[in-house]
Amino acid sequence: MRNEDELEELLSRPSSNDEAAISALEGPILILGAGGKMGPSLAIRAKRAGASEVIAVARFSSSSARERLEAAGVKTIAADLLEHDVLYRLPDAPHVIFMAAMKFGTTGSEHVTWAMNTFLPGSVAERYRSSRIVSFSTGNVYPLMPVSSGGATEETPCMPVGEYAQSALGRERMFQYGSHTFGTPGVILRLNYACELRYGVLVDIGRKVFEHTPVDLTMGMANVIWQGDANSVCLQSLHYCTSPPLILNLTGPETLSVRWVAHEFGKRFGIDPKFQGEESSTALLNNSARAIGLFGYPTVSPAEMIEWTASWISHGGAMLGKPTHFQTRDGRF
Repeated sequence: MRNEDELEELLSRPSSNDEAAISALEGPILILGAGGKMGPSLAIRAKRAGASEVIAVARFSSSSARERLEAAGVKTIAADLLEHDVLYRLPDAPHVIFMAAMKFGTTGSEHVTWAMNTFLPGSVAERYRSSRIVSFSTGNVYPLMPVSSGGATEETPCMPVGEYAQSALGRERMFQYGSHTFGTPGVILRLNYACELRYGVLVDIGRKVFEHTPVDLTMGMANVIWQGDANSVCLQSLHYCTSPPLILNLTGPETLSVRWVAHEFGKRFGIDPKFQGEESSTALLNNSARAIGLFGYPTVSPAEMIEWTASWISHGGAMLGKPTHFQTRDGRF
């Protein structure tokens, strides 16, 4: 990819499975919190896949994101979802995707994190009780797992560390409560980590190698998935909504060594990576076998992501400037 336009086109390009899934839906798709890193490409992918109407709701602090959405035929609504009665002024929709969340900046603003990650989902569960709801969660709800374990499965007991992860589990519990109380069908997607060329775990590692900065090895293993594949699973999940909600780990099947990834970037840059720390015996890892059984393997491999990311970095491609902090082990964000 040579520029952001080509990248955005690829991220929002629907697969044949996306098109089949969307063609079987009736009525609009409402995306709450659509202004973040994944939301715009997800909304445009849904529209390109043939959705009759896609409504993207966010604060839209970036006018360019809103303009790009509207140019693609997506209806946008600028709103602060925490404002009183905003949810009840939004249109009804049979299909809802919930993406609103707060992670970075939690430390020092814990009250806002809990409002966004737990209070708001409870309100959405009540407001859209008659809809199908696919909600994004995070693998941070799990404990750190032995690196030889293959990662947490959906049956692994949740043991969130820190207030961000605790509030994310609260989000899940609110949607589960709504499903139990109102019979609302849903899917909960425990994601880690979505990658594209401007942000993600691979960008974090690749930039450190390129800039001759030490790569932290204390979180020595990681899972990643191409953002386009994550969005594809999200759209197809609208057909798998159940009550109680179906929980799916959403990531790639590979357990990647951070040290190995750094060396792969080093080969492409002609740089010997620098490291700090030593690999721990545990890491934040998810086992995505259940989702892969439903949707198949991701279409983009880690090797392809590394190759694309290395080229993007070396040619000075645009960055979002939002590190993932995947190395964090104490839950403080």
